[in-house]
This record gives sequence, C-alpha cells and structure tokens, in this order.
Amino acid sequence: MKRLTMPAIALAVLTALALPAAADAKTEAYVQKNASEVLASLNDPSLNADERTAKFNAYMDKFTDMESVANFAIGIYTRRFTPDELKAYHKAFREYALAVYENQLDDYRGEAVVVKDSFDKSPTDSVVNTVIRRQDGKDMDVRWRVLNRNGKYQVVDVALNLDGNLIWLAIEQRAQFLALLDRTNGSAEKLIEKIEDMTQNQLDEKRTGSRPS
Repeated sequence: MKRLTMPAIALAVLTALALPAAADAKTEAYVQKNASEVLASLNDPSLNADERTAKFNAYMDKFTDMESVANFAIGIYTRRFTPDELKAYHKAFREYALAVYENQLDDYRGEAVVVKDSFDKSPTDSVVNTVIRRQDGKDMDVRWRVLNRNGKYQVVDVALNLDGNLIWLAIEQRAQFLALLDRTNGSAEKLIEKIEDMTQNQLDEKRTGSRPS
C-alpha cells in the first residue's frame, strides 16, 4: 500500500477542513417535511384560489422567519426607521415575498421535494439544497437557508430559480432596497411604495399567466 508523505497528509487534512460540513439530519428533515407541506397547500382541490393562497401563506409564515428576511434586506435602516415605519415595511415585504414564492412554486404544486445535500455555514446556520421534481423533467432547484435557534429551526432565506438564475431573495432585494434608501435619504415611504408596486406586478403576472416559464 502506498504511504502518504507528510506534505500529502497535511494537504489532505487542509482539504478536508476546507470542505463545508454536511448539515445535521434534523435540518434536512425539517426542510423536507415543511417544503412538502408548502407545495401540497398549492394542490388542495377543496380550496378556491383565495383559500389556497391563504393556506400557502400560513405555511410560509410558519416555515420562514419573514421578519428576519425583511430586516436583512434593509440592513442598518432597521435601526433608522421609526417603529411604525418598520411595522409598515414588514407588512409590505411579507406580502411581496409571499407573492414571489407562490408565483414561482405554483408550477410545482403537488410535486415531490427531494433533499440533494446540505452544508453548515456555522454550527447554527445551514443551507439545504433541494430539487422539486416535475413529470415533464423541468425540475427546479431550491435552496433553503435555515437557522437553528436553541433547537428551533426556521428558514431565513430562499434561493429560487428566477428567470433562469438561482437567486437568494433577501440578498437580491437587499442590493435594490439599500440603493433606493440611499438615494431617498432613507425614506421608508418611498421603499414601501416600491415594494407595493413589485407586489402588484407579481399579482398581475399570476392573474394573466404572463410569468416567464
């Protein structure tokens, strides 16, 4: 058997340390279970469109820490907004995020969620990579960033395939929102107006079916 030299052993150890550790099985199971329930909520034949949206939103509110996602998207402005401005912003952001998630996941209603792999960013911060299967073969990759807060798991960002690119919603919106706030001297009103316009665009796409496939 070939013996490893000391430099080779050192290289092997450094390589192993550089690789991200897999997330624990509980984190993967949490995503598997809850993502499957979210998709199932879009395929309940007993519900009309409004009821289906309400059920989907309720699952996403439970599964995802919307307030943390919203706060990340505006960075230091969470401390600059007044309590009333922050409350109004949280409401507007939640409505936008839920509209995006529902629009993007609607084509995959009732399909299977499969956990591909996962890795830890830190002992309490993990990313779980999943794929949502479709019968036509047009599978969708979705990544879920999950925080473990004293044994309680919650998603704090989701990467969806938007126009062919896998984009983290909170990270993508952070760049846009901070640029707008910087231009408007930190105007919460202007930001909320922008978000409401973005939400309306999502709702219009849902009604007309004009969203890119």
